[in-house]
Amino acid sequence: MLYDVVIAGAGPVGLFLSCELAQAGCSVLVLEQARSAVSPLKRLPFGLRGLNAPTLEALDRRGLLDAVAATQVLKPEKGAPPPGTAHWLAQPRALGGHFAGIPFALDDIDRTRWTWRLPSPVGTQMAVELQALETVLGERATTLGVRIERGRAVQAVRAGATEVETETADGAVRGRWLVGCDGGRSTVRKQCGFSFIGTGPEFTGHSLQVDLEDPGALTPGRQYTAQGMCNFNPPGVLALADFDGGAGHRKPLALDEAQSLLRRVSARDVTITALHLHSTWTDGARQAGAYRNGRVLLAGDAAHVHSPLGGQGLNLGIGDAMNLGWKLASVIRGDACMALLDSYHAERHPIGANVLDWSRAQVALMRPGAGSRALAAVMADLAGTRDGATYLAERIWGVSQQLDLDGEHPLVGRSAPDFRLVGGRRLGELLRAGQGALLVFDPASSPPQHGQCWQPSIACAANTGDAASGLGAVLVRPDGIVAWACGVGGDMSGLDSVLASWTGLTR
Repeated sequence: MLYDVVIAGAGPVGLFLSCELAQAGCSVLVLEQARSAVSPLKRLPFGLRGLNAPTLEALDRRGLLDAVAATQVLKPEKGAPPPGTAHWLAQPRALGGHFAGIPFALDDIDRTRWTWRLPSPVGTQMAVELQALETVLGERATTLGVRIERGRAVQAVRAGATEVETETADGAVRGRWLVGCDGGRSTVRKQCGFSFIGTGPEFTGHSLQVDLEDPGALTPGRQYTAQGMCNFNPPGVLALADFDGGAGHRKPLALDEAQSLLRRVSARDVTITALHLHSTWTDGARQAGAYRNGRVLLAGDAAHVHSPLGGQGLNLGIGDAMNLGWKLASVIRGDACMALLDSYHAERHPIGANVLDWSRAQVALMRPGAGSRALAAVMADLAGTRDGATYLAERIWGVSQQLDLDGEHPLVGRSAPDFRLVGGRRLGELLRAGQGALLVFDPASSPPQHGQCWQPSIACAANTGDAASGLGAVLVRPDGIVAWACGVGGDMSGLDSVLASWTGLTR
């Protein structure tokens, strides 16, 4: 069988992308190396993940948010964090997040500065368990007809002019397109000649779940030492940063080795009586030089890797999938020309590079030495100010994210405000069919026959219920990004050119 798209990797990014493509009518096969979808590393405490505003908006715009919210770890009515979660969550003052362990307070954030955001049931952050998130996405993918085959690792790729053959131990599969969502050590990326450029690791991060003879020998929270960093969440969850240049990454750790490591990094005489779980990670930060090579594309960790500090990786990958899904589906259906796919790299690569630098900046605050401690103290002072907390929230929550789409209106390139339409529907609900939307607020700004669509992928809604603060009309892409906007009585003549660049077609 020739699939429209073969996706390597059944993590959250691969599963979300498969849903995007299948909803648009594409046939999709997902190949996953792991034989089981269940892993202790995807469960609490190590499986804790924070979702930011763009990810929550993406889930809402595809009707998945309620199912994911039902699994969230920190529910508002409960308040207290579960055992083993990050120490900065267990604070008497409500926190909005942290930067290299330096917290900022929720009530210091000035949300009035975000004039492009409207009140919405979609929040700015949510804590979930990775296993639960993958379950929700996997169930949706299966419902949409996606075929998921586990225990089938990609071994080789042969890309041609019209299709891509992907070799596994159980034989080859064929697809018109191949997307590598197969992680930081992506076989797809290596097989298809993508460069992977960046900086090497300074430390090996160790996540451990242990029994301690005397948990009181360690101080809860994050402590910096001459060797690195020790983050202790009682009674036995540890995150260690050992500044060894990454030498300990992916190496097994026996109990006596774990104890030696803990004593060295923490500078405490502590005894481990049992080692239950161990995994490693580093602060290496690399990015593919291109996200597309012919009929092969990359998304998620296959396209970019960095330290998990700050929890940006999952959100970055979901953003890749949301951006790529509608574009690839449009090309496959013939609604758009191939050039539309070039915008995937152009839009997402700068955002990835920005996150890599955000990660590197946090590592700079963690390095052993008096200079780093002094710099961290300055950063803590800034995080305690209204301007500082608002800046950190904008970056960590993703609310300041804006694509460079060369539009004159300040909304262009931003996630569309959640306008409430006549009849009570929200824009997020209108986008659930995977279409874009033309919203007309001012009849004077209405194009001729605006109730008709230029393309099958664009829905039209006239006379929306929100007082749109001077807006005449807004064109929203299927991924929820504003592609074009004008003010009241504004010139609509530019709309066709935007649609032409979007689809390669005109009315």
